[in-house]
Amino acid sequence: MPLTVADFVHRWRIFSQTENAGAPSHFNDLCEILGEKRPAESDSAGENYAFQKHVSKTRGGKGFAGVWKRDHFGWEYKGKHKNLQKAYEQLLDYREDLNNPPLLVVCDLDRFEIHTNFTATSKRVYAFNLDDLNRNQVTATCPLPPLDVLRALFGDYNVLRPERTDEQVTKEAAKQQESKKQRLLFFALRQSPRPRVPHPSSAWVGKLESKSATIIACACIRPGSSDLSDP
Repeated sequence: MPLTVADFVHRWRIFSQTENAGAPSHFNDLCEILGEKRPAESDSAGENYAFQKHVSKTRGGKGFAGVWKRDHFGWEYKGKHKNLQKAYEQLLDYREDLNNPPLLVVCDLDRFEIHTNFTATSKRVYAFNLDDLNRNQVTATCPLPPLDVLRALFGDYNVLRPERTDEQVTKEAAKQQESKKQRLLFFALRQSPRPRVPHPSSAWVGKLESKSATIIACACIRPGSSDLSDP
């Protein structure tokens, strides 16, 4: 059976081994729940998508980026509870040799941080953990649902541009406000007294009474008389 998000979260919540033991499997599992190809399936030569991409550091020396996908992201793994800031600093040292990807990702097998690296824009960080991923809801540190953020890494990464996210957040807030107004209006209508509508039988009785009165009146009028004054 395909791996579900809940399966992924459970598997990696209880994982307690090292970064090297877990990183490739963690990423491959992530690809499975997102419906994306693994690096080895997509690019066996590793020219555009690879684990342990060999790089030259900006400050000199050599290194390896945990995962790299050309024109999409550079990804650096650390063991659980390790310093993600240091992982991010490593990616900053690698990014020029990675062709400056638009997104830089750091992960400790539980926490995810996606740092935007678009030119001529302010930076934004989308941060969430396994529990957030399982709930898949907007949080204070992630203005889009985590699954949407992860899918954007492999697809249309422009949805993570800060200006696009701000616009989407504004639209979502307006949508929620309109929904709230509709609920309040519905509640108000339910609480207001309903207009009294006569039962159909009441109208029938009224018509019958009116018809009866007309018949009686006609019967009381003598031939040649114009009114009821002379019985």
